Amino acid sequence: MTVDSTGTSSKLGASISDYFALLKPRVMSLVVFTGFAGLLVAPGNLEPLLALISILCIAISAGAAGAINMWYERDIDSLMERTCNRPIPAGRIAPNRALLFGVILNILPVLAMGILLNWVAASLLAFAAGFYIFVYTIWLKRRTPQNIVIGGAAGAIPPMIGWASVTGSVNLESLVLFLIIFMWTPPHFWALALYRDGDYAKAGIPMLPVVSGAKETRRQILIYTLLLVPLTFLPVAFETAGIFYGVVTAILGAYFMWLAIQIVRKGDERSAKRLFGFSILYLFALFAALIIDQIKL
Repeated sequence: MTVDSTGTSSKLGASISDYFALLKPRVMSLVVFTGFAGLLVAPGNLEPLLALISILCIAISAGAAGAINMWYERDIDSLMERTCNRPIPAGRIAPNRALLFGVILNILPVLAMGILLNWVAASLLAFAAGFYIFVYTIWLKRRTPQNIVIGGAAGAIPPMIGWASVTGSVNLESLVLFLIIFMWTPPHFWALALYRDGDYAKAGIPMLPVVSGAKETRRQILIYTLLLVPLTFLPVAFETAGIFYGVVTAILGAYFMWLAIQIVRKGDERSAKRLFGFSILYLFALFAALIIDQIKL
């Protein structure tokens, strides 16, 4: 067992599952799915092998950014119940190895996407990773309660990357997909922060419930939800999606809004957990409906 400069002990023989955990696979799955949706609904065709390469590049880059995030946040991860068992704070992977792993995996997919697909998609991929690492993780997260609002842009870019993989460009339709995820991110993460506020306070992270209180956080969740739901109908207006997507969006949006209202009315932990859990299903279902509509079209 070795000890790094922060005093964190680390085992020499980390398992493959530990390195996989560094990639934040649950977060990566949502990033990959929305990137795939952007690729599928974009006008034009991409050879299956190139489409697979695009999705792999998005997955690897997102995971690599997550690994660097874990390296940088290893001090606060060790203080939080939700994150203390991650590979670095738990001592299963040395911080320097995690950093090297993340840096290498950040470079390779950008080069592969640029050479094999196009440099517009590659630039977006590099920008998303850089924004998540330098703007959100290093600059915003420990400084402002708006960290997740601004930093959420990184997680909203994958559909644009998928779109650009096919078209070699960025246009209004792909920006709409970006906006949907961008506006979804604050209510999603603030719902989590409402019942994990003690963890964030202990780690010194200025999440909205810690800085402004639970009441203001619930109000902001409702405001962002009211802004989000109308945005989700824009793919129909731009003919990126059809009636099926519109119906699914109306049903899901109504329920999402109802949950946001319940958070404000009841103000309890159960309401926050329900919204957080549903918000993940909500985004998956929206983009699944986009994909199904494209197949039908």
